[in-house]
Amino acid sequence: MAGPPSDGTDGGMGRLDDRILGALQGLPGRIAFNGLRRVLGAHPESLARALRRLEREGRVERTVGGYRARFSGASVPASGDPLRQIARLRLPAGVDPAALSAQLTGRWFGSLRWVGVIERPGRRWLTWAERDGSNPVLLSIDHGAMRVAAPVAADGSDPNDSAEPAYELLVRAMEAVRPSVRAADAGGGPSTPAWSPEN
Repeated sequence: MAGPPSDGTDGGMGRLDDRILGALQGLPGRIAFNGLRRVLGAHPESLARALRRLEREGRVERTVGGYRARFSGASVPASGDPLRQIARLRLPAGVDPAALSAQLTGRWFGSLRWVGVIERPGRRWLTWAERDGSNPVLLSIDHGAMRVAAPVAADGSDPNDSAEPAYELLVRAMEAVRPSVRAADAGGGPSTPAWSPEN
């Protein structure tokens, strides 16, 4: 049985090194190894070799939360892909956004697999995709609100392929909030509704 290619290619789908750099530059932030593997459809051994090679060249940096591209300039370019907001919900009083984010980071939910953290201008997005790497969905928790979004297709079309995974993520995130709400309610304060829609 032949092993995976060792020359930086991955089964004739283009140079893997270039595809890794493209993914990391297009999704600025920290992308987990398995998130990269799913997004790129790469063999794990080929991906590991390519990442080590890119680390030695100083083009990729391994961090606690995954990998990110290194840039010669001081600032990281923002992803140019527009996002379609699917839901925006106000968090109940007493929910710690940092604790909620930490609770969700790195977790798998049903058909959704963890990809990593994407930094976009003014916002940090936790990112998941379906098992095959398709239909990425993003979740941001800040300023007392939780937002779920999905990238808009390059041609501007909106096939709604990401709607089902986005709602699955929303349900799982709401389930993670419930213990915080119960703890706040147990403190003797007024009962807080689990969710209030933003207007």
